Amino acid sequence: MKHLTSLFLLLLLAMQPTLAQDTLPAAALQALEYRMVGPARGGRVTAVAGVPGQPYTYYMGATGGGVWKTTDAGLSWNNISDGYFKAGSIGAIAIAPSDDNVIYVGTGSADPRGNVSPGVGMYKSEDAGYTWTFIGLPKAGQIAKIIIHPQDPEKILVAVLGNVFGPSQERGVYRSADGGNNWEKVFYVDERTGAIDLVMDAKNPRVLYAGFWTAERKPWTFIDGSASGG
Repeated sequence: MKHLTSLFLLLLLAMQPTLAQDTLPAAALQALEYRMVGPARGGRVTAVAGVPGQPYTYYMGATGGGVWKTTDAGLSWNNISDGYFKAGSIGAIAIAPSDDNVIYVGTGSADPRGNVSPGVGMYKSEDAGYTWTFIGLPKAGQIAKIIIHPQDPEKILVAVLGNVFGPSQERGVYRSADGGNNWEKVFYVDERTGAIDLVMDAKNPRVLYAGFWTAERKPWTFIDGSASGG
């Protein structure tokens, strides 16, 4: 009963944030707690995305195992990338704000540690994850973030960290205006410094902020940061 109460309150907060802040008593908020909702597996979770207006539907990607989906707030999970993806490492997931059937996934976790699995590029689904199509950037290595235009699901930007095992000309920010059929690299720093984050102004989609990180995995060390990052 305690878990059901906590879940109900979490959903209430998600759907009515201003109401919850104004009227919920402190005792009710104290009942909230984090709990494991799966799927039970090893490795780091590196990408999550929810569907606005659907509080039970979420997508999850990790350092290995592909993309998973739940439609019951984590009570059950299904892998939706097996048979389509040629890499198990996931770096970013994004759902189009104007059409939640359109999903983009960037492979290659961009949070490298002692072990890291390279990605193979970008995938797109137009049916809420039932089927997928490869849409390019095969040499991106590790993909960190995907931004979709709020009104046009075909306009996307991608932050690419690049190949962390050495210098990579593919690092930077990429843009597509046709759903991934064609790509243009629109921002580049250098071959060792890639894009690790990307944010769009909530009120003006023409304004973007990009975070860059110098990262390179060597057999004997990990190069982390430089004056080029920022």
